[in-house]
Amino acid sequence: MSNSLPGSVLFACSQNSVRSPMAEAMAKRLYGHTSYIDSVGVRATDVDAFAVSVLDEIDVDVHRHHAKTFADIDPASFDLIVSLSPEAHHQALEFTRGTAVEVEYWPVPDPSAVEGSREARLDAYRRTRDLILARLKARFGTPGAPVD
Repeated sequence: MSNSLPGSVLFACSQNSVRSPMAEAMAKRLYGHTSYIDSVGVRATDVDAFAVSVLDEIDVDVHRHHAKTFADIDPASFDLIVSLSPEAHHQALEFTRGTAVEVEYWPVPDPSAVEGSREARLDAYRRTRDLILARLKARFGTPGAPVD
C-alpha cells in the first residue's frame, strides 16, 4: 500500500452524513488541493449536527456539505474509494466492478448509534473523528512531513 495521496479519492459510508463527510472535510484540510476529494453514501441525508460540532472543534468546516449517493458520481473518475462502513464497502465493490478503481475498507464505527447524554454522544463522534484523522495520516502521510 502506497503512502501517497492518489489524484482523486472518494470516501463512502452509509448515509453521507457522518463518517464520509468527516473524512472528506479533514482530508481537504490536511491535503488541500493536491488531490480531488469527495464523499458519497449508499443513501444521502443531511450532515449530522454532532459531526458538524466535533469538526468545528478542530476548525474544519463541513457546514456546506451536500450529501450525494453513488448514483451521483462516476466511479471511473476516482483512483481510490475508501469505504467506511460494511454497507458502503459492498456498494463500492459493486460500483467499481469492471473499472480500475482501487477500493480500501477502513471499518469505522457509526457514532450515531451511541445513546446517552449530549456529552456522551459528542465523545463518540470525537472518537470517530480522531480515528478517521489517524487513518488519513497513516495512509496518506502527515502534510509537511518528509516522505520516505
